Amino acid sequence: MSLGSFTAFAQDAEPAQEEATEAVATQDGFNEVAIEELPEAISTALEAAHPGATISKAYANEEAQYKLEVAKEDGSAVELYADAEGNWIDM
Repeated sequence: MSLGSFTAFAQDAEPAQEEATEAVATQDGFNEVAIEELPEAISTALEAAHPGATISKAYANEEAQYKLEVAKEDGSAVELYADAEGNWIDM
């Protein structure tokens, strides 16, 4: 009988974990977007400022500002912010 109770508890715990993960992703006001949805100006600015770098993940907020997780050519990772016109933002 305790096995049945444990199984029911485990099933109830999973949805709560998923909700917590979603809250963390949007805590700073940025929501993940597909890299393909980024404005062309951002890709152009990234190539000019960081040749050979690739965007790992991208996020956008309501002000059309973008947070980018970028893997540089030397293997280091950096977080960059830009507006829709490809201008870099200090945040």
